[in-house]
Amino acid sequence: MIVLLGMVAGIGWGYASARKQGGNTKDKAQYAAVGGIIGGLVGLFVTIGVEKML
Repeated sequence: MIVLLGMVAGIGWGYASARKQGGNTKDKAQYAAVGGIIGGLVGLFVTIGVEKML
């Protein structure tokens, strides 16, 4: 669940970042994809950390 939240947050962050910089549609899609990947990885590590603590 945390991974999905991280991906959604990353997609939103990437899209907003590209829009702020004045990017076209392809730029927005690429930034959103990269943000989703990064957010998913961060969420994965958070999930692993939480599981190790329990």
